Amino acid sequence: MADPLSVRSPHFADAPSSTPVLVLLHGYGSHEQDLPGITAWLPRHLPWISFRAPLPMPGGGAAWFPLSLPDEPAQGPVDMATSQLWEWLDAEVPERPLVPLGFSQGGLMATQLLRTRPERIAATVMLAGFVTEDGSMPDETLAQHQPEVFWGRGDRDSVIWLEAVHRTDAWLNTSTRATIRNYPNLGHAVNESELQDVAEFLTRVLAHR
Repeated sequence: MADPLSVRSPHFADAPSSTPVLVLLHGYGSHEQDLPGITAWLPRHLPWISFRAPLPMPGGGAAWFPLSLPDEPAQGPVDMATSQLWEWLDAEVPERPLVPLGFSQGGLMATQLLRTRPERIAATVMLAGFVTEDGSMPDETLAQHQPEVFWGRGDRDSVIWLEAVHRTDAWLNTSTRATIRNYPNLGHAVNESELQDVAEFLTRVLAHR
């Protein structure tokens, strides 16, 4: 397995092993330097690590799995990307509790981590993200434990298609304890109000860990 391209927070190695690690998962065509800037809005005690997705793209970006909209993403490549991401996490932060935070395609990957190893996940944050058709199937394990998930999206987001929005909403409400926020006049992006809500969500959910 090739070493992943990644960046991490200062003093990452000094954080107590019981402190959850924020896993930053960038969107389609972006890179590992995209999301660390938002950590200034989040609880400062959380160490973070940001990986570059495995599929290189023109212009220096990367993708977690191929996209050919308006076709739905195939589950096979998503599963492969999830397996590779877990290999990286097992090597870089073994046995640490995790808080996946992803934007767009990275938001889907955040829910994939939750779906595949819920026992490792302290909380999940999905920004302008969605779940695949196969990923939206009912999950009895998640439904029983009701993990905490934050889903934020802009009401003018034209990138995530309506069917994906509807199935993501249904999956979250049946399989998780979801905090869902819609932001007026926001497109496929993140704004300060959303980051403030994410900070409040993480502070509340992680308070008793």
